[in-house]
Amino acid sequence: MRIVGLTEKERENILGNLLQRNPDQYGKYQAAVDEILEAVKEKKDEALFEYTQRFDGVKITPETVRVTPEEIQEAYGQVEDSLIEVIRKALDNIREYHQKQLRYSWFDSKPDGTLLGQKIAPLERVGVYVPGGKAVYPSSVLMNVLPARVAGVDRIIMTTPPGKDGKVYPVTLVAAKEAGVDEVYKVGGAQAIAALAFGTQSIQKVDKIVGPGNIFVALAKKTVYGHVSIDSIAGPSEILVLADETANPRYVAADLLSQAEHDELASAILVTTSMELATQVSEEVDRFVEQLSRKEIIQKSLDSYGYILVTKTMEEGIQIANEIASEHLEIMTKDPFDTMTRIRNAGAIFLGEYSSEPLGDYFAGPNHILPTNGTAKFFSPLSVDDFVKKSSIISYSRGALEKVHEDIEKFAAAEKLTAHANSIAVRFEGK
Repeated sequence: MRIVGLTEKERENILGNLLQRNPDQYGKYQAAVDEILEAVKEKKDEALFEYTQRFDGVKITPETVRVTPEEIQEAYGQVEDSLIEVIRKALDNIREYHQKQLRYSWFDSKPDGTLLGQKIAPLERVGVYVPGGKAVYPSSVLMNVLPARVAGVDRIIMTTPPGKDGKVYPVTLVAAKEAGVDEVYKVGGAQAIAALAFGTQSIQKVDKIVGPGNIFVALAKKTVYGHVSIDSIAGPSEILVLADETANPRYVAADLLSQAEHDELASAILVTTSMELATQVSEEVDRFVEQLSRKEIIQKSLDSYGYILVTKTMEEGIQIANEIASEHLEIMTKDPFDTMTRIRNAGAIFLGEYSSEPLGDYFAGPNHILPTNGTAKFFSPLSVDDFVKKSSIISYSRGALEKVHEDIEKFAAAEKLTAHANSIAVRFEGK
């Protein structure tokens, strides 16, 4: 990996380079996405099935587009019992974590006759997109579905691309069944997002779409926002390790590569105060890459978006970590809890050398659907809050309104909204 002494010029170059990974930079794909969305909106199933045959090489029909109970049962027979047990353990951890996020409706009444509150209700229908393609992601099934299920969503619909045999990966189906998905459809790409956003004869429109996907999926989600809600525009995966001289270079190298293997646009960055650690990590990375199965993808990722940044002080390291606002941030310092208190921007924070990033991907419980491309400065991980909506509750008695009606009328008059003022004044005519 390249080792860079962090100067102001290098800081600007690196931040600019990382921004090129943002889905907003891929406008050349927008026209194709728009064409797909419009076709599915207009022709519904006809277009949906046509694109599935064109892009996935699979012919589906109204009778075969939805996964059947028999197909789910078949999937269970193709997945090892030991893996199913692991999925169930992870599911328990994820459910327990998200149950702590639940919030409830509240009401506050006062003796003067006012009652204010907030009513919290789950969304009715949610669509979950699960990628298929370069890798299989049953973990993403659990992470997207469990918070929706905990929130009390009425109906959870999942779409995922079929394999060449016209079937969904068995482990993906098992994860969907275990997590509580209600319907699974064999469609992927921008056409699946269109089906969820607008509805077709086979797939009913949803209220919100969540889940990661390729650039076409990301742009499609961005485009349909407003017709439906979405979780976020997910960019390529990223990890930043913040370390001092006490860190284990072999652990650091392994953790950096755990994200670089996702795809060529993934970003893996080490920020350290130790040149010795930087050199050791670079050497360990080279050794690991030769052993790993996805070494071509890893090498392209490292060549384009991999950095080892050496800073003069830990404060400078913390500053650049906050500027990058990484999706995953590992802290391997002498006192990681103290370092963590100075971190403002990160999707998920992993503390200490035994809290490696894959622990969060699969098992610990916190959600692994995280803000990318610096959006951790203002976005949060997927949570139960993403699957509920809030309504304000207002109730005034006549006596309570009488005390303030003149104030309200004055406010309305200042905005020259006489009908607003009249709506209040009419209740006290002749008084």
